[in-house]
Amino acid sequence: MKKIILIGLTTFMFFLKNSAIANYDKIFYDLNLESISGEIIDFAEYRNKVVLIVNTASYCGFTNQYEDLQKLWDLYKSKGLIVLGVPSNSFNQEKKNDSDVKEFCEVNFNINFPLSSITEVKGKDAHEVFKWAQEDYGKSAIPKWNFHKILINKKGKIEDTFSSFTKPTSKKIISKIESIL
Repeated sequence: MKKIILIGLTTFMFFLKNSAIANYDKIFYDLNLESISGEIIDFAEYRNKVVLIVNTASYCGFTNQYEDLQKLWDLYKSKGLIVLGVPSNSFNQEKKNDSDVKEFCEVNFNINFPLSSITEVKGKDAHEVFKWAQEDYGKSAIPKWNFHKILINKKGKIEDTFSSFTKPTSKKIISKIESIL
């Protein structure tokens, strides 16, 4: 009986690996990304802030989530939340260049939160920030589709991840953001 309990506890601990024993050689603040306008977004500037990174796409069924992302930004930026949109063509649903993406976001959704340049988010060509997320948090950090969300806490570590189906203004995301702001 003790052996069965020990095996069960070991298995349970294995599934908790993502958050319980993540080994961070780097933290989020050690990384950077090119902005949609061509400047470098130095994540060190976001130190002691909560960051919600979302891989976005202009031609996706979830594209209307831009509206909720802007609402989150408007509601919580003064409290220390950074919403960072990362346009990506990893799922073949993004415009061909940064200027078209920027215009699309501004005209259709009045977006004024930070956006990166078009960036790979999965596979061997994924940007360093997404490789870092996978290495330090596991498979749940890998975008399975557009509008996957990664929440970074004030210590520069991944707090949680949310699928494309979870709306940015869902109770689940807002509760988590409010608990770490």
